[in-house]
Amino acid sequence: MKKLLLAFFLVLGVFTVNAQEVRWMSLDEALAKQKKNPKPIFLEVCTDWYSQCKMFENNTLQNAEVADFINRNYYAVKFNAEGNSVVHFKGNSFNNPNYDPNRKGRNSAHELTSFLKVEGYPSIYIIGKNGEVQEKTTGFKSSEELLKFLK
Repeated sequence: MKKLLLAFFLVLGVFTVNAQEVRWMSLDEALAKQKKNPKPIFLEVCTDWYSQCKMFENNTLQNAEVADFINRNYYAVKFNAEGNSVVHFKGNSFNNPNYDPNRKGRNSAHELTSFLKVEGYPSIYIIGKNGEVQEKTTGFKSSEELLKFLK
């Protein structure tokens, strides 16, 4: 029985190692990396509660081809549009002064969402090597649709 369990975990480990995931970082980290090694930023603006965001993250962003393409060509940032992080962008400091840590479900919108003029979730922004927003798209995208947008 022990040998069977060991074999199972070894096989599981091989599949886990081969799984491709997007390498996420904060916006501040991505902007700092961008200064040292210029490449665009893939910024996903989402919420914890919205089903379209969950579907996008669990389906589209879990696709190995999508994750590999994002990791090779972008710095990837997942931003919670209703979170309480402090973000520095374009010389400004943004936060969420009305954030309620005890609230379940929807929370107040982060100031960065207003600055970016987010129209819905999930939203994808491509921030160019110069720090300017180059492209944006809103709503659930399949793997094929997202790759077409990114290419």
